[in-house]
Amino acid sequence: MTTLPGGLELRTARPSDLDQIGALLVDRGDEADALDHRLVVEGELGWDACAVVVDGDRVVSTATLLDETVRVGDVVLPAGQVELVATDRAYEGRGLVRALMAWAHDRSRERGHLLQVMIGIPYFYRLFGYEYAVDIPRARALREPPQPGSARREASTGSVLREATTADIPALVALQDAAQAPYDVAMPHPADRWRCLLAHEASTTRVLERDGVVVASARTGVPDDGLLVAEAAATDPTAADDLLDALRGLGEPLTIVHRPLTVPGRAWSGLLEPAGADATQYYVRLERPELVLDALRPVLTARLRAAGLGRDVVISTFGRHYRLPWTADAGLGPVEVGGPMQAPGVVQGAGVAPDRLPALLFGQLGIRGLERRHPDVYAPDAEFFGALFPALTADLLTYYLPW
Repeated sequence: MTTLPGGLELRTARPSDLDQIGALLVDRGDEADALDHRLVVEGELGWDACAVVVDGDRVVSTATLLDETVRVGDVVLPAGQVELVATDRAYEGRGLVRALMAWAHDRSRERGHLLQVMIGIPYFYRLFGYEYAVDIPRARALREPPQPGSARREASTGSVLREATTADIPALVALQDAAQAPYDVAMPHPADRWRCLLAHEASTTRVLERDGVVVASARTGVPDDGLLVAEAAATDPTAADDLLDALRGLGEPLTIVHRPLTVPGRAWSGLLEPAGADATQYYVRLERPELVLDALRPVLTARLRAAGLGRDVVISTFGRHYRLPWTADAGLGPVEVGGPMQAPGVVQGAGVAPDRLPALLFGQLGIRGLERRHPDVYAPDAEFFGALFPALTADLLTYYLPW
């Protein structure tokens, strides 16, 4: 328990807080948020995953930390995600979210997370060390209008679209594993998250069966002048086409989140309206970059070997620098942290402002793209650092749909 100014207290949530937390989340968010919270705290994560700020017996602010994993190449990084954040209007401006974010980051560190990923309102979470880093895929309208069932392709008559059940979880996991396999960076749904997704009300997970076997799936939003289709996955192009026909049969205009490297993404790309040009990105926070760099050594070594390159790596964030020594046998060795380095080019290093590191390690621009946009990112040895930090493809699955 932590005492805050004004006699408020920050503590771990308790079962007796459930109704108040739910009411606060609904008041500041959506009706479905109360159930989403209950599903988390009554699941594997338990009540320790949630904190509240109380004024006496009254819950006035809350936040929840979810467990995630982020895969980069063949390396899986434990991560956290802060969700279900809400503060009573009468208590805004008193630093309660700041206190809850500090709690979440402490807990994340204790759980061994190397980074945090989140969806959040514009700018606000940059105040807590988060930076925009990974592009959110575009939701694009389907060009073709919904068609009645009689007009659908004959191939779809042997397939059945239905809501998923817990018995479908192994098939759902397999579909998403295959869908995310081509991506350089991926964040899957944890095992217990599937239980929450199948029980909550904010979205509906649907599966397509062919002869009793699940061959495709998608997650749809609540209908609102149309239907959002996200996380689409399929075993083959025919299953993808059948899934789209079945979704059309729901009778709503469709807006589809385009995942270009997946089977549905390839099958449907020509049917979608052009993507918007606005910037939409996930936040990423790196408290200790050296831990992430150290964990990524196998991936970084493999990139250099594939390019036929190999030598010590120096990355300066200007206030400090990181050196990864190279040996021919082992590749990149453990990260060595040093002090300020204003001119890394002198030692064949790269300069990367600390707030650009998340985009460098997880984003779609790579070091060359970041160099073109930001004066405080530069690498004199373009070939070496271009191979080490290329533009990456990414696919992140989150509890809440960010569209």
